[in-house]
Amino acid sequence: MATAQKPLAAVPRTVWLLLVLTLLLQTGWQASRPPVAAHAQALPPAPSTAALQLAALGEPVALARLTMLYVQGYDEQPGVSVGWRQLDYATVIGWLQGVLELDPRGQSPLLAASQVYGAVGDPERTRQMLDFVHDRFLQDPDRRWPWLAHAALVAKHRLHDLPLARRYARDIRLHATGATVPAWAHELEIFIAEDLNELDSARALIGGLLQSGRITDPRELAFLSQRLEQLDRHDPAHHAHGPPNAAPGR
Repeated sequence: MATAQKPLAAVPRTVWLLLVLTLLLQTGWQASRPPVAAHAQALPPAPSTAALQLAALGEPVALARLTMLYVQGYDEQPGVSVGWRQLDYATVIGWLQGVLELDPRGQSPLLAASQVYGAVGDPERTRQMLDFVHDRFLQDPDRRWPWLAHAALVAKHRLHDLPLARRYARDIRLHATGATVPAWAHELEIFIAEDLNELDSARALIGGLLQSGRITDPRELAFLSQRLEQLDRHDPAHHAHGPPNAAPGR
């Protein structure tokens, strides 16, 4: 037999009052609570190379891309935005290095280091990223030279550190010797030497490039010859000696 249900009118008034009072107390308590503050979470340390390789499940390039998305998206957390300068750069470098180990041919970590994390208005953090780019460049110069060239320009124009810029440019000239490296990358050191007012070094660099056989484009050869003539006119005392026979070493 079906159980007969009592109508709502049969509910005692006291029960209704208690229910309404409970709802009011619940609403008031929730309204009086302070809003939950969002707290930025620190970027955790990067996993070891072995752990990343294990997690890749035979697809290291795919995991490298996902990892880069994770790292670059860490500045936007639920309810809070984290500035790049608030990140621990040693930790960021650990993640970027991990991505490069997963995909050595990938360029994203060096692009992010030189053009994103290296663009903060903090000289110390910028130097950390530029040094990271330089160290990784030496592992694969012919493929990674563009990021060191950018690092040289950052050192020159943002850090105003011409000796550091010249060191980067010199390493491009010495190590990035592949056929795909453009002439202007080898010439970068010349202009930085001129900025340093090291005109003898600039002459030596131009003379070395002209005689090295690396420069084959007639327009580049003409440009370098014209530049050498301009330097000689700037300091006629060197004009009689002709172009130097070799570029300076390290």
